Amino acid sequence: MPMTLVKRIVSMILIAASVPDARITEMTGLCNRSVRSLKKALLAGDIDDLFVLKCHGSKSKLAGLETQILSEVETNNYHTMQQIADMVDEKFHIRVSVTAIRRLLKKTA
Repeated sequence: MPMTLVKRIVSMILIAASVPDARITEMTGLCNRSVRSLKKALLAGDIDDLFVLKCHGSKSKLAGLETQILSEVETNNYHTMQQIADMVDEKFHIRVSVTAIRRLLKKTA
């Protein structure tokens, strides 16, 4: 069971037991806003949505090109992340940040 769902369930039990929001935040690790929205949903009776985890993320610009980028990095002499980002811009016409390059290299290390 995902930890997020466990935290929600424990929070709902604590809300039902009339534990103060600050104490629920401290005990579960959820933020104040999450506890308030859980409490609001429970009071409104919107219980079905509380057990659904939503994935909010975006697709990487480099998806599908990772192996090509890594082979290019291995065959040539790049010293900095900025040089790799510049190479991606030149060869693949995709502007990416140094942070995105760092994540790619860390993921495939």
